[in-house]
Amino acid sequence: MTSDLKDDEKPGTGDDLFPALRPDSDRTALRFGERSVTYGTLASAAGGLAVRIGGASRVALWATPTLETAVGVVAALLAGVPVVPLNPKTGERELGHILKDSAPRLVLAGPGDELPAALAGVERVDIPVSGLGGPPPGPVDPAAPAMIVYTSGTTGPPKGAVLPRRAIAATLDAVADAWAWTGDDVLVHGLPLFHVHGLILGVLGPLRRGGELRHLGRFSVDGVRRELGSGGTVLFGVPTMYHRLAEAVGEDPGLVRALAGARLLVSGSAALPLPDHTRITTATGRRVVERYGMTETLMNTSVRADDPKARPGSVGVPLPGVGLRLVDEAGEPVAAYDGETIGEIQVRGANLFTGYLNRPDATAEAFDGDWFRTGDMAVRDPDGSVRIVGRRATDLIKSGGYKIGAGEIENVLLDHPGVREAAVTGEPDPDLGERVVAWIVPTTPGTRPTPDELTAHVAAELAPHKRPRVIRYLDALPRNDMGKVMKRALTV
Repeated sequence: MTSDLKDDEKPGTGDDLFPALRPDSDRTALRFGERSVTYGTLASAAGGLAVRIGGASRVALWATPTLETAVGVVAALLAGVPVVPLNPKTGERELGHILKDSAPRLVLAGPGDELPAALAGVERVDIPVSGLGGPPPGPVDPAAPAMIVYTSGTTGPPKGAVLPRRAIAATLDAVADAWAWTGDDVLVHGLPLFHVHGLILGVLGPLRRGGELRHLGRFSVDGVRRELGSGGTVLFGVPTMYHRLAEAVGEDPGLVRALAGARLLVSGSAALPLPDHTRITTATGRRVVERYGMTETLMNTSVRADDPKARPGSVGVPLPGVGLRLVDEAGEPVAAYDGETIGEIQVRGANLFTGYLNRPDATAEAFDGDWFRTGDMAVRDPDGSVRIVGRRATDLIKSGGYKIGAGEIENVLLDHPGVREAAVTGEPDPDLGERVVAWIVPTTPGTRPTPDELTAHVAAELAPHKRPRVIRYLDALPRNDMGKVMKRALTV
């Protein structure tokens, strides 16, 4: 493991994931609004809680966007106890399934949190943000489970992906290499803390590097302007957040200065539309770097911070230590680097999960030998960079003998000035097999670009067989908490 720490900042905890944690450090580690803790305070608070929960088979974490959540996850990892982050917005039925499946011994929560009835039978432990610490933790096997993160459950009940410590360390070190991420960086974000992006990358990432996290509590343009304008160096966000920033830069000189002063802007969890790339780069001179990952694999690829040639729409090249290949429908590797031949992404490496909790059948189905089947479809450009065209289940459209990726059509539609949001799906067609359907949110409510206008716009930019055959209009696209469009909800 590489370290970004100076000689006088070497660790005092003995923990392999957080080398910067030491009781005598007065360097700021975490800031949530007006509340903050140093590395020394974090070491004491998390260390004391680690002693309290040590020996538990598994703990749940009520993952609100607060300082307590960050302290709680560090404590569980120091104790070597697998932690199950819980989304506070989860419905009763889904939460009941997660609790029954993971069977946590304890639930960690902030002192003021009101927990739902489903957690009434689980012993509660309030998370402190100060304390007297405890003895240094003993070594923990890198292969030991660190987290169990539940998937979205789009094809059935959510499955718990078991993430070992080595996967977290491997991913955080790989993205640090790609992004030149060091202990001098101050990360700003307002992501939720119950999933990989906000919790692992966004909380554990800066702590592993010895840097600082400034969490906004809830994303806002004002918050980004304030924190990047007062020392923040890196911004993490999802496309919905960058879309709001792109809309604001034209009339907000302070935001332009803040974004221009950042060292790195990173977007993930879904594709960032090309128009938003363009507006932000034109206004600030800063490009937005995209990366690609998922719950089961953590991070797989990224545009490198030192690659000036990467174009919008690319998620970059495989990260150090990540094996990646594309396979066709017959399961054969795709050798082409032509930017056109579509295949399913499969990955392998130390970043992978070890399996789905209590689901050996689902685990076996998810792998092709030692390659994990991501279900994401992509092409590779001649330089080896990856461009994702969509999910195999919802974004690969087979029409008239052609394989069409929904993502490239969506980007072209978003270039039309009358289109605010766009999603593309396929639906059965007696002649073509599937026809391309575009779901459009107009820029100006009540003023719709016509179907013929949109169809002609796509046909002028892409091959004719990729033009939408049906246009449907919506007031807004259905999205989940991470800003991803829920295409399965797009039905007539």
